[in-house]
This record gives sequence, C-alpha cells and structure tokens, in this order.
Amino acid sequence: MSASESAVSSAHRSFLAFDFGLKRVGVAAGNSLTRRATPLRTVAAEGDARFDAIGRLIAEWQPDALIVGVPVHPDGAPHDNTRRAQRFARQLHGRFRLPVHEVDERYSTTEASAAGARDLDAASAAIILDQYLRTLP
Repeated sequence: MSASESAVSSAHRSFLAFDFGLKRVGVAAGNSLTRRATPLRTVAAEGDARFDAIGRLIAEWQPDALIVGVPVHPDGAPHDNTRRAQRFARQLHGRFRLPVHEVDERYSTTEASAAGARDLDAASAAIILDQYLRTLP
C-alpha cells in the first residue's frame, strides 16, 4: 500500500447513527468517503433487548464511531428527551467502547415525514448522520 493509499484508508471512517426513542430507535449507516447516510432499520425494543440488537448491528457494520441525535426545543433549550438521548449516548459508549458524537436533531422526524419516508425512525437517523457528515473536514 502506498503512502497516499494509506492516508485515504486512514481518513475513511464509517458510522452508525441513532434516532433515539423510548420505544424505538432508528438506525442509519454512512461513511466519510461517500458522505452519505442510508437508513437501515428501526430497533423496536427496550432495555437490554435494545442493546442486544444494536450490538448485532455494530458487529455487522464495524463502525468507527456512533452518532446520536439529541432533541432540543426549537429555541435550543433542553427537555426530558434531551437528557434521555444523552444518557443513551453514554450507555452506547460504555457498552461498546466506541466514540459517540451527539448531533442536534431538531426537525429530523418532520423532514423525514415530509420526504415521504416509510420508516420515519431510520430515515430520521439518516438525516442526523447526514448532518454529522457535513461537519467533517
């Protein structure tokens, strides 16, 4: 492998993103090479069952980092779901030992619905990941 190929491969990173909900978690995948996110599925589980399903996705996709959408009020103020999503992000980090990045997810579900998404949760996760990918250098 040449030095330039090595630089490209080390810069190429993959991600799984999550649109957290109390009953369901939307999941999307993407990478820094294409800078595009793809909705994967919705995990309809709670508690440890949720983390078991997420663990299988992490094993399958082998992401370099995880992205979690954190909801806030339109004015940016936190609310109960803000804290729940942040706790979920900490739990992901603690269980899977991967870097976890939080992204403001205001309006992601509205945007997914307006686009006609069949799986709103997974489509919202893709929107969250697209937002994150746009911030990468």
